[in-house]
Amino acid sequence: MKKIALFFLLILLNLSQLKAQHYQISLLTCDPGVELYSVFGHNAIRVVDLQTGRDSVFNYGTFDFDTPNFYLKFARGKLDYMLSRNTYNEFIGHYTYLERAVREQVLDLSPEQAAKAVEFLQINYQPENRFYRYDFFYDNCATRIRDMMEVVLGDQLEWKAPQTTEEKTFRDLIDEYVYPLPWGDLGIDLALGSVIDVDATEREKQFLPDYMEAAFAQAEIVGDGPTRPLVKSQSTVLDLPPVKIESSIFNPYFLFWLIAIFFIVITFIGFKKKRLFVGFDQALFTILSLLGIMVVLLWFFTEHSTTKYNWNLLWAFPLHGILAYGLNQKSPAEWVKKYLLFALILADAAVVFWILGWQSFHPSILPLILVVILRTNYLYYNLDRIKAYRRNLQG
Repeated sequence: MKKIALFFLLILLNLSQLKAQHYQISLLTCDPGVELYSVFGHNAIRVVDLQTGRDSVFNYGTFDFDTPNFYLKFARGKLDYMLSRNTYNEFIGHYTYLERAVREQVLDLSPEQAAKAVEFLQINYQPENRFYRYDFFYDNCATRIRDMMEVVLGDQLEWKAPQTTEEKTFRDLIDEYVYPLPWGDLGIDLALGSVIDVDATEREKQFLPDYMEAAFAQAEIVGDGPTRPLVKSQSTVLDLPPVKIESSIFNPYFLFWLIAIFFIVITFIGFKKKRLFVGFDQALFTILSLLGIMVVLLWFFTEHSTTKYNWNLLWAFPLHGILAYGLNQKSPAEWVKKYLLFALILADAAVVFWILGWQSFHPSILPLILVVILRTNYLYYNLDRIKAYRRNLQG
């Protein structure tokens, strides 16, 4: 009888051990890449089935290039991302090829919590559930994982704020990553409005994978026994140096200041020789008009939540293109001078908005705003005088 009792006891112990070690759940954090879409890094979930040996990575950051009207949907904020599943070896092989480091945080979940996390991922991976409407700040590859953990653990998950915090706006957080890509940085600052010039909470900062990794490292599990850290262990599984982004002299700072210097020179020469050089103004205001149309389309005709209230519209105004027509007339109509004054006021307002912190513009556009102020001033006060002077010479 003792042998039989011992036999059943061993079976029970083995079963409980198998249950306790069924799944191992980890957060994977990947270093930033060199392309704009990868410069913020990446998060994914690793699931190891300790019974079968199956090693999978669930990835919320994938999309299908074969989606009909892919680029149009992306521009309008209607592109759906999806949850994909790959083997761990495929995932690591991909990042080895990209030469981007990968770190792993093994989570200290109970058997029930780990099983619930796997069930959550499996349900999300069903064809009818795997697609979601991507939002860079509020619903992305990092926040989806955080939200999953909050569903799995509920009140047992306790996020801990870092001991020292620094107030940062959403734009500040982006700038930390895109600063080495000045053209990408410019494009983001042109496209995104004043709604991102507000301080992000510690939770809101978790849209960035590095901040999510730090939040996991500080979080705790409470209420199911002794309080314990969410992360049981952490390691670097792919140890590579940070990728280097080569700088180039061809950047918006250099180019726009070069343009500003050019307009200063032609304005000085024009003042001395009583000439307007309006052909350059026609090109300038046509380009600003096109930028303004882009801002309007992103603000009013897309589902992007972060392109609203974009005051780049003050210096890049859609109707600036009509100056290309108005300045081309031998005898400019009265509305041309009125519009020049209007454009001058808008550019001045952009400077005021910037100084007061209502929206942070990309630093490289300062010379463009100064050019608009310079040329609208010059044309407003000299248009009639120089036109009359040229007519007298011809007469």
